[in-house]
Amino acid sequence: MALERERAEPPGEPEPPARPALLVLRGLGLGDLLTAVPALRALRRAFPGHRLMLAAPARLAELLPLIGGVDDLLDVCGPGPVGLPAPYGVPDVAVNLHGRGPQSTAALRHTRPGVLLAHAPEEGGPPWRELHEVRRWCAFLEWYGIHADPEDLAIRAPGGSKDPAEVVVHPGAASIARRWPPDRFARVAAELPGVVITGVERELGLRVAALAGLPEERVLRTGLLELAEVVAGARLVICGDTGMAHLATALGTPSVVLFGPMSPALWGPPRGGRHVALWKGRRGDPHGTRPDPGLLEIGVPDVLDAAFGLLEVSV
Repeated sequence: MALERERAEPPGEPEPPARPALLVLRGLGLGDLLTAVPALRALRRAFPGHRLMLAAPARLAELLPLIGGVDDLLDVCGPGPVGLPAPYGVPDVAVNLHGRGPQSTAALRHTRPGVLLAHAPEEGGPPWRELHEVRRWCAFLEWYGIHADPEDLAIRAPGGSKDPAEVVVHPGAASIARRWPPDRFARVAAELPGVVITGVERELGLRVAALAGLPEERVLRTGLLELAEVVAGARLVICGDTGMAHLATALGTPSVVLFGPMSPALWGPPRGGRHVALWKGRRGDPHGTRPDPGLLEIGVPDVLDAAFGLLEVSV
């Protein structure tokens, strides 16, 4: 569908800045940012003369130089509200990569953009489709005539870690439903070489290390960029269905990802020998208050078999 201007610049307003603003809303987490990389790059190519402003949480700023193409980060968590700093009071183009609305779409519409791209079938936009998260946003842009490559997931690797780890174990997840039990992560960590444990959730990391018989020094204290350095230098990442899995994909590090309650068909890594998605075929509530039953069906031997298989391939 061809893009059309919703309004003309009214007479008497101040001269616009040299580069018109392209406002993109994705007020979500690490994995959400990384699954949107192909769409962000497609928008960068489609609007080369615009200033691309990404509305996303400020904590993600460290990764933007590794992605490229984003000029500014506006600190936004959730679906809005969104506002542009002067002199970018009104965006030329606004793009809703956050969700299907209505809150996120209304927040962007409130900025009075010249063009609004959103899942709004009643206004000529595409319908919401059950696709893999990466492909959903590529298909969304294709609807508007903007080509996006869903395979364009790689980000630039940061400088190498001084003491590279062989295996990175990430036991955390934003929701309890997606957290494999700490004692199982510990049993996996105890069997693998050169393990470090992420300390994003410090107490959880320390608990896993203690159960695995690993010293406290093996629990990392890092910012997001330092974490990316560790992942880029590792031979393997083991984690649940969370942002760490997408970071491993983006940096080309082999991974074992434990799924439940969501299917890897919707959020999983690319198919191929570098990643193993473990899933027992059961769906559940991703916001549940207990570990998902399907996730609990994944056993320690399942994870170790996949891990040793990938480590052998990477030798």
